[in-house]
Amino acid sequence: MADKIATRDSYGNALVACAEDFPNLVVLDADLAGATKTGTFKKAYPERHIDCGIAECNMTGIAAGLATCGKIPFISSFAMFAAGRNFEQVRNSIGYPNLNVKIGATHAGITVGEDGATHQCNEDIALMRTIPGMTVIVPSDDVEARAAVRAALEMEGPVYLRFGRAAVPVFNTNDDYKFEIGKGVLLREGTDVTIVATGICVDSALQAAEMLAADGVSAEVINIHTIKPLDEEMVIASAKKTGKVVTVEEHSIIGGLGSAVCDALCAKNPVPVKKLGMQDIFGESGSASALLEKYKLDGKGVYADIKEFLGK
Repeated sequence: MADKIATRDSYGNALVACAEDFPNLVVLDADLAGATKTGTFKKAYPERHIDCGIAECNMTGIAAGLATCGKIPFISSFAMFAAGRNFEQVRNSIGYPNLNVKIGATHAGITVGEDGATHQCNEDIALMRTIPGMTVIVPSDDVEARAAVRAALEMEGPVYLRFGRAAVPVFNTNDDYKFEIGKGVLLREGTDVTIVATGICVDSALQAAEMLAADGVSAEVINIHTIKPLDEEMVIASAKKTGKVVTVEEHSIIGGLGSAVCDALCAKNPVPVKKLGMQDIFGESGSASALLEKYKLDGKGVYADIKEFLGK
């Protein structure tokens, strides 16, 4: 059984690991250091951490100011607040002037669990994709999350990073694993259908591919950790090979990974596409595992939906 680590933990650990290499790194949070795991950084570098209180919009303005002074600010809050409550400030104070601010958004998607629909942000990828110049990254496990934080620090410009609350399996353990912004990762080659997944759903896609293989269906699995800019080249090449594409995301099927993939395929290589995710509905309270099962975003659910899609 693979180790399980929540990517919000990976986020906090990565900030500490990067601190010496990036002396201009400062971390801001909105009275959620314990939950977002920026408390790990606060403990190690108290002079480089600012608690802005329950005031995400003010925090964003402070970060914008710090960026104009040469700092590399990371602002942290739950995705519902970092992207939702905060949208105007992110757009106008970070996106419009194209400032070097990084947004660490935790507790995204339905795996927030018992906190319920108000805190289960399934719209943040869509919101952040629309901001010109914003890079959007959704890591799938601990290895990828830590690599994504470093990559965000190394690049110039605004970045939105999406992390989860629930512990997820660590599978990017191969020695040749390489994280590169804007580049997908081919996890499994196949000929019958392409499964393009992001975040926690990459593991579900791999499980589904194993089940499909037992039925004689060869599924290609692509991990798209960078939603924007999307690796169109990899997605299109795979679609040309298999002729059918399924996208899987812990997010609304409107405006997220599925929409980004459809935009690319519609323009350059139209094929049938099935989008799996939250089907224009709100979530509800429950355990992370129960919710993934109910909304068919676990391995069995993804497998069942792909079988139905292929049957048609």
